[in-house]
Amino acid sequence: MNIILLEPEIPYNTGNIGRTCVATGTSLHLIKPLGFNIDEKAVKRAGLDYWDDLDLHIYDDYDEFLRLNYYPKVIMATTKSRHNYSDYKFSKDDYIMFGKESRGIPEELLVDNEENCVRIPMLKDTRSLNLSNSVSIILYEALRQNEFLCLEEKGNLHRLSWKKGR
Repeated sequence: MNIILLEPEIPYNTGNIGRTCVATGTSLHLIKPLGFNIDEKAVKRAGLDYWDDLDLHIYDDYDEFLRLNYYPKVIMATTKSRHNYSDYKFSKDDYIMFGKESRGIPEELLVDNEENCVRIPMLKDTRSLNLSNSVSIILYEALRQNEFLCLEEKGNLHRLSWKKGR
């Protein structure tokens, strides 16, 4: 799987998303301009010790992203879509794009890709969810649809400490 952040602005969101990408074997693609320096402590702190394991790709603009990835199909997450993310049929090699925190994905990109736009349902007067939460929701649905690929699905709990006196 691939997550694309178009012009992300908040380092903590990008760090959290990076950590989620490492935990799921997902590549992270960042499209400039970034609202922070990629070496900022805030980004790495949010990603903790996982940041060095991240499959990270950085592009100067959206056209460079498209060209270097051979013009992939891009699924765009937006509050403006009429299609629920859970109704979309994700494939294991999908690129799922999220826009900047303050404005989302530019409308001209959405109009040109309307059939590949998805949204997370929420109350009518809610502007949007936090970016890192939105990535997690949609990414895990895409992974679920693809049988979680190579992810470990079950923990290995040998003994429950809270059951000790039973």
